[in-house]
Amino acid sequence: MKKSVAIIISFLIIIDLTAQDAQWRGPDRSGIFPESGLLQQWPENGPEMILKVDNLGKGYSTPVLDGEMIYMTGKEGENDYLYVINMQGEILYKVKYGRSWENSYPETRSTPTIEGNRIYVISGMGEVVCFNKNEANIIWSVNAYEKYDGELHRWGVAESPLVIDNKVIYTNGGNNTSVIAFDKLTGEEKWKTVSVGGQRTYVSPVIFENGNVRQIIASTSDYVIGINPENGQIEWKYYFLRESQDGEKQVTITPNSAIIKGDELFISKGYNGYGVMLQIADDGKNVTEKWRTEVLDTHHGHYVNVGEYIYGSNWLNNSQGNWVCLKWGNGEVMYEEKWKTKGPIAYADNRLYLWEERTGNFALVNPTPEKFDIVSTFKVEDGSGPYWAHPYISNGKLLLRHGEVLMVFNIKSS
Repeated sequence: MKKSVAIIISFLIIIDLTAQDAQWRGPDRSGIFPESGLLQQWPENGPEMILKVDNLGKGYSTPVLDGEMIYMTGKEGENDYLYVINMQGEILYKVKYGRSWENSYPETRSTPTIEGNRIYVISGMGEVVCFNKNEANIIWSVNAYEKYDGELHRWGVAESPLVIDNKVIYTNGGNNTSVIAFDKLTGEEKWKTVSVGGQRTYVSPVIFENGNVRQIIASTSDYVIGINPENGQIEWKYYFLRESQDGEKQVTITPNSAIIKGDELFISKGYNGYGVMLQIADDGKNVTEKWRTEVLDTHHGHYVNVGEYIYGSNWLNNSQGNWVCLKWGNGEVMYEEKWKTKGPIAYADNRLYLWEERTGNFALVNPTPEKFDIVSTFKVEDGSGPYWAHPYISNGKLLLRHGEVLMVFNIKSS
């Protein structure tokens, strides 16, 4: 009897922890949202908007839904703020947590990570902060950029914190250390890696798990690296630059996280960079380049893996890009099609969700390698600035953020 009770309690704990976690680009940061029973086609004017909240701080970060609460960040004045909003549109808490990036495109970029009763965010100037979720007060804060002599790139910090085991991960860049792990309860340093070289970049780390190998996949402007999460040991590094004809390295921007399947990962640079498929060895000690693509050089809208294919958009210039489907195994281009322009992408319940960044057209797309197959579209009119925030899908709801406006749509099938 006692054994049965213990099993039931353990099961409930697992369910509770899973239900509470919410973070950038979904449960495993892949842009894949494990939803079902969603609309496979939208009404002519789009799905029903059930909530709109205006006059929030500006930003490109994603709103996340945890239970019946929405968590998002935004810039007001010189500072980044955390907002806690209920499904009636009431702002329950608004808390300042750090200095915003003040130079080119200064809007807030870091999406909150929710674990249990804690919220983790990073300011535009590299302050790592932990909040109490119930009261939205700061538990601990570390100015990592100043403490570890970080090296910022031209758009500040765009990283959303990764929580793994008892650690919060932060990418530093520079000559001191490349990546740091903080105790998730106290903010104390758990470990820091050696520096592999390169400035911090705009990539949020992800977790690689295959067989007995478990690693943090992070990036600097020069390298992709695999890190042992227990001790911060760098197990492998991949030089993610190419040399120009005169032998000088080309400084291309890395704005996209890796997506993972089995022992392989795909990651892409933007701005006329390239995408690459890497295979991690069975012992996790080295990495092999399988193929490159010049077609899928994603700006910063990321990409998703559905079945045997990768879907995303590429960069033609700062205002133009096409939508692309590649074969996972060899990088074969299945299609490259023009639709408006490039932008963020997500996937849920047999549909791709695309948001073109220039005029706010949002599309529901059938994920087939045979053609770029749009099922439904609507246009987001509210808000200001480029449409760069990634979609978030949870509990039959689509959360969109455009500048200072939060919108929630009902996409559950009746």
